[in-house]
Amino acid sequence: MKKQDENYFKVARGVWGLKIIFVNIFMVQDKESGKWILIDGGLKGSSGRIIRMSEKLFGKGTSPEAIVLTHGHFDHRGALKELLKKWNVTIYAHSLEAPYLTGLSPYPPSDPFAGGGIMALTSALFPNKPIDLGKNFKKLRGNTVPNMPEWKIIPTPGHSPGHISLYRESDKTLIAGDAFVTTKQESAYYVITQKKKLCGPPKFYTPDWVSAKSSVEKLAALKPKSAAAGHGKPMYGRDLQNNLKDLALHFDEQAIPHSGRYVSEPAVANASGIVRLPKSTMVPKLLTAMVIMVLLTTVVIKLRQ
Repeated sequence: MKKQDENYFKVARGVWGLKIIFVNIFMVQDKESGKWILIDGGLKGSSGRIIRMSEKLFGKGTSPEAIVLTHGHFDHRGALKELLKKWNVTIYAHSLEAPYLTGLSPYPPSDPFAGGGIMALTSALFPNKPIDLGKNFKKLRGNTVPNMPEWKIIPTPGHSPGHISLYRESDKTLIAGDAFVTTKQESAYYVITQKKKLCGPPKFYTPDWVSAKSSVEKLAALKPKSAAAGHGKPMYGRDLQNNLKDLALHFDEQAIPHSGRYVSEPAVANASGIVRLPKSTMVPKLLTAMVIMVLLTTVVIKLRQ
């Protein structure tokens, strides 16, 4: 592959992924029609890479039949407005994600002290404000993916109110979004090296742990043979099934942080957005440490640009 293609990877038949710094997007092609969709919108500024990948796979001037979002966090929607300048397509998401994609409500704020690690601390900088996708946005209806009859929609809330995963029964291929991830997203070391470790959803950005646990149990029951997540490399076969089963059985110990804003009480949301947030558990000493870490990380990022 050319250098610009070094982060492209194949997941399964008709499924390809692209790693954008620390988050993945996916392109899925229908076996019968040859049509394809984009799953998730990556980070802001990544539209060029996404378009180049699509043209490498499907030909010059191609465009997806639709864009489907597993959820609307900043790292999964960042390039959408840029992409819409090139592709005038419909963007679909679960109805409970609509408030955050139509300008109605911010997401629950991150919990930078949940799970530890530099990535958790820097999450205080992550944007949680809504965007407005206007007329291009539509709510998903039913349990099938538009233009992709092989794929089913599985509601997997917890990491966000309207989070979904996508599943193809014919070969047991799962696109999990952030319902679970395949690297330890709280750790900068894991994020940089992409070391494989099947984990629950990112601790610092998950506001409902009861729902998150139920979602992992639901996905483990499918016994997928291949799985691609929003963060980390794909996993396959017995390794995937055993680790996912273990996560479902021991979710409280492995996934839920020992302490944090949402551990004892979840954020409550409805079709209009946030209804209630638990009080923040921040303390001055930890807040000071976080600010220092954030400043240092920002300086490093600026120096590398």
